[in-house]
Amino acid sequence: MANELDEVTGPVDQAGRDVNVINKQIPVQIGTGSLLFEIALWTVIPLIGAVALLTDALPRNYSLGLLVLGALPGVAFQFMKVFALANLRKLQQKIQADASQIDNYLEQRVVVLNNVVGLVAKAIDLDKDVMKSVAAYRSGHHADAERNQASQKIDGIFSRINLACEAYPELKAQAVIADAMRQNSYLQKEVTAARTLYNDTVGMWNQDIFAWPTRQIVAARAGYTTRIPFTASAETKAAARSVFF
Repeated sequence: MANELDEVTGPVDQAGRDVNVINKQIPVQIGTGSLLFEIALWTVIPLIGAVALLTDALPRNYSLGLLVLGALPGVAFQFMKVFALANLRKLQQKIQADASQIDNYLEQRVVVLNNVVGLVAKAIDLDKDVMKSVAAYRSGHHADAERNQASQKIDGIFSRINLACEAYPELKAQAVIADAMRQNSYLQKEVTAARTLYNDTVGMWNQDIFAWPTRQIVAARAGYTTRIPFTASAETKAAARSVFF
């Protein structure tokens, strides 16, 4: 049998193809089948026991046993749903912790940025918009929808400061500014690592809430939706494809 996907002789898109993260949250839903499944767990075996008891198809003790103990699958599934909800809530807390870690690194970058702006502003006439932008991000706490945007804007501010330093080479020679820029480079790597961890946890969440039957049923009744991972802006993607040297 031939390979369905052959990387040697298969069709290739010579132009390449870019991909994007879809900015959409998908609610978890369940249909009638899930409801029938839960009902069946409670009723099928007791129903068999009741029929056997009425028709004497089985010894009376067996029929009574089926009638009484037949609800055990339903009881077990109730416990499974309780544990599934607890696990999903635990995963939600991990997502929050991962997001908070990103905020912590972003806040540290803003502190470094504030110090750099202060030093550079003393040496040159720095754009007032840069000063205002730094002040706007000092809090270090952002909603999920704002965190990615805040990180991109902080990157943009550092880029403008880099341009200012390029125009005044003597600034780059100052040990304090050079150290601050090294700290920024380190923190940017930490932000990238924290984003990867966050995206991994979001990926686990997005898979778990659709794991039928237990977790999907619990997630649907709790009103859970998928979560959107961190994405790169169009400007960042364009810059990554540009010529650096």
